[in-house]
Amino acid sequence: MRKTPLHDEYAAHDAKVVDFHGWALPVQFAGIVQEHLHTRSKAGIFDCSHMGEFLVQGQAALAALDRLVYADLLHLPPGRCRYSAILNDAGGVVDDCVGLRLGPEELYLVTNAGPLDDVAGLLDCPGITHLSDATTKIDVQGPLSREVLLSIGLEDVAPLKYWTGARMRWRGDEIIVTRAGYTGELGYELFVPNHLGVLLWRTLTAHPAVAPCGLGARDTLRTEVGYPLNGEDLSPTKTALESGMERFIDWNKQFIGKRALEKQRARPHSVLTAIRSLDRRAPRHGFELKHEDRVVGQVTSGTFGPSVGTGVGLADLPQELARPGIQLAAGPRGLVVETAEIPIYKHGTCRMKFE
Repeated sequence: MRKTPLHDEYAAHDAKVVDFHGWALPVQFAGIVQEHLHTRSKAGIFDCSHMGEFLVQGQAALAALDRLVYADLLHLPPGRCRYSAILNDAGGVVDDCVGLRLGPEELYLVTNAGPLDDVAGLLDCPGITHLSDATTKIDVQGPLSREVLLSIGLEDVAPLKYWTGARMRWRGDEIIVTRAGYTGELGYELFVPNHLGVLLWRTLTAHPAVAPCGLGARDTLRTEVGYPLNGEDLSPTKTALESGMERFIDWNKQFIGKRALEKQRARPHSVLTAIRSLDRRAPRHGFELKHEDRVVGQVTSGTFGPSVGTGVGLADLPQELARPGIQLAAGPRGLVVETAEIPIYKHGTCRMKFE
């Protein structure tokens, strides 16, 4: 398994390490529920150095990237972030991604670990630099995350609004910070050169409001707010429309897969939909979903949601059932779930405003 620059730090916090897309990553430290609740109330930090980062420079490189994604990244204002996805010819999701416009001809692109080799191949063109191996990514999430970052000398995060980012300096080095999040809470993503990673991690873990968190809590947090996971909820064999991404698509631009999506848009199709159990049992990946004794879809990911006290998940369902309040039988043991609005957990602090 590949190791991130922070791997040797896990042992100091009693991490349980697992294989995640070929990376040795912590699934938990103190415990998944404890880490989940700590992030919802204070601040949790996550080693996300396995993810991909690319610097796109120049109009030609920006235009090449823009043809690969369904959102308009070419005209994104400096300082703004935007969610999008790289599609194949059939409209399937190769990878979902986030772009941060750094300047008039410069964009920072963040991608996932699983399809990174495929994405790197698609982005192998002049003006696009692959920075993943040189970058340590630490996510700081929770209502106290801004307070934590200010306390360690990152004063430049103070003016960042939701879904913005910027270059900053910390301990003499240039870093990139975004305020986007994957948990539903106020949160920041710190992209730093590898030689700075351990120092930043140790500085953060020394703060009394901070707890290191693993993949387990990251999964329960993101599922409670309805964020999809690449490789489970998203895949190249499922289109962007079937993945619930229609509201993000810019239909006025050209992109790979657009023709296939336009055809699918005109006919009924399945849609990724939030579900929650009527009790504490979790819907699990692959569970069949039945409506009036007829199989209508399946669960793509599911878990117990510590903040809502029920099972939560995402599922592929026909459009006519992809609306809140529809009860479905799930799996082999009498579990009943109900379609739900996104987010399921509605008390997140991600949109918190500061003067």
